[in-house]
Amino acid sequence: MEFELVSFKVCPFVQRSVITLLYKHAPFRISYIDLADPPAWFLELSPSGKVPLLRVDDQAVLFESAVINEYIDEVTPGSLHPADPLRRAKNRAWIEFGASLLMDHFMMATADSEAKYQACHQALLNKLTRVEAEVGEGPYFNGADFSLIDAAYAPLFMRLDLLNPHLALYTAADYPKIAAWSQALAQMDAVKSSVVDGFDALYLGHIRAKGGVAAQRLPGAG
Repeated sequence: MEFELVSFKVCPFVQRSVITLLYKHAPFRISYIDLADPPAWFLELSPSGKVPLLRVDDQAVLFESAVINEYIDEVTPGSLHPADPLRRAKNRAWIEFGASLLMDHFMMATADSEAKYQACHQALLNKLTRVEAEVGEGPYFNGADFSLIDAAYAPLFMRLDLLNPHLALYTAADYPKIAAWSQALAQMDAVKSSVVDGFDALYLGHIRAKGGVAAQRLPGAG
């Protein structure tokens, strides 16, 4: 079985699937496109025009990171879901919630007015508060075992960690479980290797290029 993941270099949703593939030691290749000028073949394959896109044996095409990760988990050895059906369903629900957090983060990072920036920042904090109440004793969301929900949240935490020194988005004192969870994920090889070389500078440059409120607070602004 051959996997090809179609990606945009700073997309957090693609990174979710890269983490899963790396953690499960599933061989894959990755192709990068420019979402600002996507190739015709990509638009023909992707109903939403978004990444990630997973091609399986050059035949089947899957889209949406949560669906892709479920499939990868099902066709590779072991399981990255809790055994208990109710816990498994709750994980799926919080994975979906994590997608909305990523969108809040993006809207905040690209907001073109102070009012929009503050509104998106507050929406992000409100949702982080909900997540904080759900996290277990660690080091991961469910406890000792890494799961698909950890792969889903790691890209968000990586981006928040890059922005936090400059934007003061949240503190470990206010969100101790999230801070500990984020740190545990950041130390994992599958997470470290899930982005391209020079990702930190690439991501911050991507935010600067948007020219929003956040961009003006980053080093090198202006």
